[in-house]
Amino acid sequence: MRKAAVVLLFGFLLGSCSSPPSPPAFTDARALADAATAATTSGGSAKFTTDVAVGQVRSKGQGQARFGAGGTSQVMTTDFIGEPMELRLVAGKLYAKVPEGSRDEVGTGKPWVVVTAAGTDPFSQVLGGSLAQLTTQNDPAHTLGEIRTAGSIVSSEHGKLDGVAAEHYRVELDLARLGADLPAGLSADSAGRLGGKFPVELWLDEGHRPLQVVLDLSPILQGGEARITTRYSEWGVPVDVQAPPAGEVG
Repeated sequence: MRKAAVVLLFGFLLGSCSSPPSPPAFTDARALADAATAATTSGGSAKFTTDVAVGQVRSKGQGQARFGAGGTSQVMTTDFIGEPMELRLVAGKLYAKVPEGSRDEVGTGKPWVVVTAAGTDPFSQVLGGSLAQLTTQNDPAHTLGEIRTAGSIVSSEHGKLDGVAAEHYRVELDLARLGADLPAGLSADSAGRLGGKFPVELWLDEGHRPLQVVLDLSPILQGGEARITTRYSEWGVPVDVQAPPAGEVG
């Protein structure tokens, strides 16, 4: 009995002397955004998936991206228009591969078009703003910039995401502080009417590279789900991100 008591006491003392878990690295939103942005750039490249649920819109996509000081380039496939469509964002230009059945309507007869939010071509007029916003939301630098400008950390914890050690941050973004840089296609007029704050959740790996970003506009849109989830994996893998051949662009 005496020996057992000594063993129990020794175990208790060891437990009481052990160090508590270290807190997550950041308590300030600006420091969090700066570190994750630097880690994204140094990470170089990654694969990603995106899940969009805004009102009646439901779409999924997957792709690969290259990150650098000059900006983000990416190639992705999405079912945003109800059928698979390839997008390429390279050197600031957004290209869309027009489904074969729609090429006569676009009028070029070529498989690729350059898409802009203010474009006058039929494809841009219908989808330009939405597709540009979709690729923007795949870029972690954009959300991190919003966190730097208008974010406040609400809570943080150590955890795991799909078995990978991660730091999980819950951040509130203040619409009034974002100015013209509004998320998910929200117009300035709508932001002025709605006001308020909305949550962003951010998971970082041990090198502070993003693993998952969840943007939730449901609290301010008030009327349905409005959530965009982007997940990143395979940081540093070689990626093939390039513009379509010039002869195939209309």
